Amino acid sequence: MTTESTLLPYDLGAGVEAFSTRRDSVLPYPVILGHQVHGFRVAVVDRPDTKREELEGYDALVTARPGLAVGVHTADCVPILLYDPQHRVVAAVHSGWKGTVQRISQKVLFVMKQTFGCRAEDIRAAIGPAIGPASFQVGEEVVQFFKEQNFPLEDIWSFRPGFSGVPMADGHHIDLFKANRWLLEEAGVPTACIQVAGIDSYTDPTFFSARREGVTCGRTTSFIKLVK
Repeated sequence: MTTESTLLPYDLGAGVEAFSTRRDSVLPYPVILGHQVHGFRVAVVDRPDTKREELEGYDALVTARPGLAVGVHTADCVPILLYDPQHRVVAAVHSGWKGTVQRISQKVLFVMKQTFGCRAEDIRAAIGPAIGPASFQVGEEVVQFFKEQNFPLEDIWSFRPGFSGVPMADGHHIDLFKANRWLLEEAGVPTACIQVAGIDSYTDPTFFSARREGVTCGRTTSFIKLVK
């Protein structure tokens, strides 16, 4: 199996490459990554020699420089890749439940607009592998965070009563795929331009999962690059 065949590709149109790695993947070229902290800070990157130490505390990276790949690490959190083909701008977003509640993807769209003139209606988005709704069991306090931020609970929340004994099966669940899709749609990204991988990292062993393997497990890298 070749390195290329182990990557999960996203079709965001001409002029861009976007992928998520699987467990056995090797990055095909250098990728700039931030030091993620489950926050909502966004960095604009324009130097290929930017070091991770310069990106302390950033969970999203934006660039308009062709040939410069930006990415995020995840192991159950949601990776989001954004592409504006009109202004030739890309972004990589790390959106776990905390980043989702803090609406990080909308903050990234705002930075893209303010810095490069991007419009939400031009954006193409890919939501990559992350913990799925059947596996993302949460406490009631997490549900409350989403409620306080006016997320559509009727669409993203479910409750499964009982004690089945199956790990992650019972109690409150949040659908992070739908929550992040809703954030993009609310900001003006067309529904037809949002693709969702729909892969549950908890149940798919080809992707890393902190819940399944522990927090010291490896990380999936989702990255995007403007093609020169």
